[in-house]
Parts: sequence; C-alpha cells; structure tokens
Amino acid sequence: MKILYAIQGTGNGHLSRAMDIIPALQQYGEVTNLLSGIQVDLNLPYKVDYRLEGLSFICGKKGGIDIYNTFKKSNIKQLNKDIKSIPVENYDLVINDFEPVSAWACYLKKIPCIGLSHQFAVVAKGSPKPKKFDPIGKWVLQNYAPVSSGYGFHFKQYNKEIFTPVIRQQVRQAEIKNKEHYTVYLPAYSDKLLIKKLRTFKDIEWHVFSKHSKTFYAEKNVYVFPIQNESFIKSMARSTGILCGAGFETPAEALHMQKKLLVVPMKGQYEQQCNAAALKELGIPVIKDLKTKNLSEIEHWLNHKQKTLVFYPDITNQIISQVITEQTTTKVYELPILSSGAGKLASLLGI
Repeated sequence: MKILYAIQGTGNGHLSRAMDIIPALQQYGEVTNLLSGIQVDLNLPYKVDYRLEGLSFICGKKGGIDIYNTFKKSNIKQLNKDIKSIPVENYDLVINDFEPVSAWACYLKKIPCIGLSHQFAVVAKGSPKPKKFDPIGKWVLQNYAPVSSGYGFHFKQYNKEIFTPVIRQQVRQAEIKNKEHYTVYLPAYSDKLLIKKLRTFKDIEWHVFSKHSKTFYAEKNVYVFPIQNESFIKSMARSTGILCGAGFETPAEALHMQKKLLVVPMKGQYEQQCNAAALKELGIPVIKDLKTKNLSEIEHWLNHKQKTLVFYPDITNQIISQVITEQTTTKVYELPILSSGAGKLASLLGI
C-alpha cells in the first residue's frame, strides 16, 4: 500500500505527533511524508519527501497572530502550483494532519482525504466550545484543510471518532522529577514582555523556551532557551509546573506528566479558545492574557497545588490499525462539506 502522510508545519504539535504516527503507518506500506509550513522548530527523524511552504500563520509578540507577516510571507502563487502538482492520485491512502496543500489537491482531483488531526476533533460535535462564538475562526478550522472523512485527538474522547492524545515516546520515557523550576512556552509573546512579567515573581526560577531567540541567555531569575526538543522535554519533566499557550500537544504532555498547568490562549485563535474551554472542564486554570491585572492569578497558581488525573494510554498502533481498516474497506468518496464562502477561498487558490 502507498500512503501519503501530510503534516502541518505551523507550530510543533503536529510534528510531535508524527514521530509516533509515521512508524505505525509504516507497518502497512510505503509511507511518503509531506510537510508544509514555515513555523517549524523540531526536526522530524524521518525522511521528508515533500517540503513545501504551504500556508502558515505567523506568531506575533503580543499574544496573538501576526496578521501582517502572515500575509507578507504567504506565497499564494507557489501554493497554487503545489496544490496542482502534488500527485495525490498516485496513493492508495492520503492521511492529513491539517495540511492544506494535499487537502486541496485531493479536493481538486476528487481523491479521498482522511483527516487525522486535533483540529478535526475541535470542530466535532460534542467537543467543548468557548462561550463567545467565533464564526471566522470556526470557518478557518473547517475549510483550511478540507477532508472527506476523519478522526481526531482531544483531551478527552468526546465521541467515537475522537481519541485521547498521542504522547510521543520521548515524553513517555522521560524521567519525571520536581526540580522546582517552571517551564514556559508562550511563542506568541516576545522574550522582552515575558521577562518583564515573570521577573515580578522573584522567588521562582523560570525556564522560557523562545521562538524569538537562537541563543541561551538569562536575566535574573528568568532563563531563556532556544527551542530544542530534548532540552524542552527534559525541562518539562523536571519542572514543578508548566505555563503555556492553549495549544494541544504541550498541555496534553503536561497533563500526562501530572504537572501543574496554567494556559494562556492566543488572541484571535479559535482553536486555542476551544482548547481552553476543554481544559477548564478538566479543572485547569486559564488566563486571558499577561496583562498586569492577571498576574495575581499566576501568583495564586504558583502558591497552590493542582491535581488533574488523566490517563492517556499508548494506543497509537491501535488507532492507525482502526483508520487503515475502516478506510480501506470503504471506498466511497465523500466530497468535503465546506462552509459558506469557501468557494472564494478555492477561487483564491486557483482551483
């Protein structure tokens, strides 16, 4: 069997999950890996056969998406070319982790595209949603990488097509200790802003992992590290707690490690608002941003214990077995159901 596995390269969560999914897929045939996006900090320990620019959202420095740089760095002409050139018709199965090039290529050529992503679970019926509805954010999640059918990962199994998180083996095998520092991963904030806010907690040792710095440096009790997979996992495993965005992989790994967790969802990012709603249901504290008025909530978190019991079994092989079995016995192609206005996006992409 020839399998195309397409991975989103915005953020590191998709690649973290891919590290365990790729070897599981390889048990069923020849796997071709496609990676698109320009916001990747991790190295995938497998051959990447297609490395594309894709369509990436650029993190800002004040808690949200940098809209200007997102559009500035988007090469629509190249995206259109890539969509039309990827030979999705040459594969028996296309599995997609929220990756737009292969998804739209499949849509154009009426090839089944199987979603296997956190985003699929976020928009699914039964998954927690924020109180404030964001129609644009929901539209993006539904149409950015359209799939004909799919499966998702979430903090809980909200329906039969949703699985608990894939916790990579490096995290499962990490030695868990408590060294009394706190690990921070908030890529949508600048180092300068984080240092200013975190230094107010003078008795706390902070390990900040930064997308904005290529070298290590320290300012009093705040230690800033460039993002590096092994050092990040080690810091999390030995921390007292983890302060991070409301993405998926890092909070899931923190929960698996039984660490104290506090999340700050990115502004204008519907997926993270949905994740924050799900984490609130699990008893995880959420703060809106890092403004001075919210620092008292961080202090409260630092001064109180937190116990959130979750069980994320190592079932990646069983998940892939289910996906392969169901998708190879059902050959009927279902056209993705796109939201109103998606035709304009298709027109913009030239398809």
